Amino acid sequence: MKQIRRRLAWIAAFVLLVLTAGCGPATPEKITLTLATFGQFGYEDLIPGYEFTHPGLTVRQVRTEQGGPYHQDLLAKLQNGGELADIQAVEEGHLADVLAQAGKFTDLAKVGPADVRPGRWLEWKYEAGRSKDGKLVGYGTDIGPLAMCYRKDLLEAAGLPTDPGSVKTMFATWDSYFQAGERYVKRSKGKAWFDSAAQNFNAMVNQLPVGYLNRDDRSTLETNTALRDAWNQVTTAVKQGQSAGLTAFADDGNNGLRVGAFATKVCPSWMLGVIEQQAGLGNAGKWAITDAFPNGGGNWGGSYLTVPASSPHAKEAAALAAWLTAPEQQLHAFRVSGNFPSQVDAFTSPDLLSEMNGYFGGALSGQVFVAQAQKVGKPQYKGPGDGKIQETVIAPALKSVEQGADPAAVWEQVLIGVRRVVP
Repeated sequence: MKQIRRRLAWIAAFVLLVLTAGCGPATPEKITLTLATFGQFGYEDLIPGYEFTHPGLTVRQVRTEQGGPYHQDLLAKLQNGGELADIQAVEEGHLADVLAQAGKFTDLAKVGPADVRPGRWLEWKYEAGRSKDGKLVGYGTDIGPLAMCYRKDLLEAAGLPTDPGSVKTMFATWDSYFQAGERYVKRSKGKAWFDSAAQNFNAMVNQLPVGYLNRDDRSTLETNTALRDAWNQVTTAVKQGQSAGLTAFADDGNNGLRVGAFATKVCPSWMLGVIEQQAGLGNAGKWAITDAFPNGGGNWGGSYLTVPASSPHAKEAAALAAWLTAPEQQLHAFRVSGNFPSQVDAFTSPDLLSEMNGYFGGALSGQVFVAQAQKVGKPQYKGPGDGKIQETVIAPALKSVEQGADPAAVWEQVLIGVRRVVP
């Protein structure tokens, strides 16, 4: 059934290509464009149609399976002068390091098609793709709007509400979320409320007006009281037994999903597929999702298409990147890969709004994440080193608290560790 659906989606996309893609720039000579991506972008079915409507143009997609090695290679080439593709995909977690080298990329606002306006995207998605000096470095592809996923059976056993409407009160703020977690731990005789302190803390930090770095790329940890408050809040929850102390996406975290080791999970749109795969068929219908997230909205994930300044065909590359990030193509990518679109016009698509997830009890997941995407505010500035602080300093520090270390003492070690990343 899934293969039939994919095939029908391709046919619909191809018809659309024939009708609309011909409006791109003329290609009087034979040109080959390289498109470097990672993971699943859902573009494989689209490329032949674009080539068909652009005689003389060939698109060669080079796909790396894992995002980690892909971005290590990209950043090494930027630093050492290696050969880049005509179009380079960049995941939002690595975007700060790319924006810090904006001079090595084409300004898409100048080179891209004139009819591609900022209003194509959610405002926060568009703005996050711009450098400090205003250059548009990337066209937005997908996003990861945040909702909260939870185990209905575990909440019910603890005497907590389970229907999506009622749980919104519990998930309204981080205060109410951790208060519910304290009740859950007591009523369930010590079972964990969430999987990982690092997962929750990362979401909390991303909601703040200022994160780990200010716009001068200096650490804010010693003066940013909101950061310290978030640290105190999540580590207090750890000391109450609310964290399962697992590592997301590692063996223990995946096993925790299978055995029901925790009751709630920070849940960007793409996490639904992760939960279904790792929790397994035996837990189908036990998980639910609601269009609520503590303190409003947030985003975790999503990518951009950039055009390096080294491309000899920057105008043609920008036209292809613009076309791939148009609402029609991003809806196709959603159908075949599950990547949630960032384009405003896509949010009124019947395909998106009628998307129903049987594993999560028939939840209208498309509507849930459209609502959550529209709650995200102004993008937080992320300077170079932001991701490294989270991955190499904060996450290990929170793991040590989960293993029994004193939060106040660990915070002092965090300050020392951040100074090594950002002198």
